[in-house]
Amino acid sequence: MAKLLLVEDDERLASLVAEYLRNNGHEVDVEGRGDRAVERILTERPDLVVLDVMLPGEDGLSVCRKVRPQFGNPILLLTARGEELDQVLGLEMGADDYVAKPVSPRLLLARIKALLRRGAPTDGDQISVGSLVVDRGARSATVGGVPLELTSAEFDLLWALARRPGEPITREELLKDLRGITWDGVDRSMDVRVSQLRRKLAAFDDHSDRIKTVRGVGYQFVPA
Repeated sequence: MAKLLLVEDDERLASLVAEYLRNNGHEVDVEGRGDRAVERILTERPDLVVLDVMLPGEDGLSVCRKVRPQFGNPILLLTARGEELDQVLGLEMGADDYVAKPVSPRLLLARIKALLRRGAPTDGDQISVGSLVVDRGARSATVGGVPLELTSAEFDLLWALARRPGEPITREELLKDLRGITWDGVDRSMDVRVSQLRRKLAAFDDHSDRIKTVRGVGYQFVPA
């Protein structure tokens, strides 16, 4: 059973979603204000946060930006349908995924399960590239022993690329593998995540060009 925090000011929607998630085995707390959500997330440390963008007191994007440096568990944004700007900004602020409103509880549960499954430790392998070490079991990455501060989604992307060094991987494959959706030719979420991951790797000189764009295809992890 996972502990979830649902940050949603629409009381009727929050009640319906919380009940559905509880009936499917999760412990759910509800918060209706963004300006109270930051402290609750950092204090209660839920396994996953479902965070609406439009909130009283403080918007969800600001909440995500504030908690992300100290909170490594998944954050799933609820955005207005068609609001691509909110979706892209949310990913840039550190959100792991997003679902458009009006939300289907069944779809929301599927995305929550996927995020929790990817965030769980495994008995997986370890990949070393120069001073970069990616440990799937511990879900950690270090460069010269210095931890890379990655969100759950960024770690999954790094692992997906690093486990296939030198091989171009399409956006379609990455979206299907990491978000469980089909690329519609418009979705920019993977480009945003790659940009964020590159920026963090670029802090280390010998890894600044580790992820290469393959024009018309996708991305490639450069092994050396």
